[in-house]
Amino acid sequence: MLEEQINKEIKEAMLAKKASKLEALRAIKSAIILLKTSSEGYSDETEQKSLMKMVKQRKETADVYKTQNRPELADVELAQAAVIEAYLPAQIGENEIKVEIAKIIASVGASSPADMGKVMGVASKQLAGKADGKIISTIVKELLSK
Repeated sequence: MLEEQINKEIKEAMLAKKASKLEALRAIKSAIILLKTSSEGYSDETEQKSLMKMVKQRKETADVYKTQNRPELADVELAQAAVIEAYLPAQIGENEIKVEIAKIIASVGASSPADMGKVMGVASKQLAGKADGKIISTIVKELLSK
């Protein structure tokens, strides 16, 4: 179970004095505790969504720091994002996403950008945890505008 693994790695990070990794691991542990007490409940799916959200937040924060010319803070956020990403399943490549979305477009009968909502609904469910929503959206727009 992920919680047991995180607890073990928190101890290791404390002993190794790896502050950035420790902070990211504590954030994961906090998210797990919140999920266990939430109305959503704790499952592999909610755990994965939570971790993906954490990675996305850290990457967005790093982008803000970069635009504010604060690379030292951006590096901290990106390092934490990398630690959290290690607990997520591997993301699929852009070409694989295009193939999957093309199949979805054919299955729902989408033919124009007006059908984007139909395609995104199915694509978001099928590719949850495997690809970032922003990338999915970009590819759907690209394929529907052809």
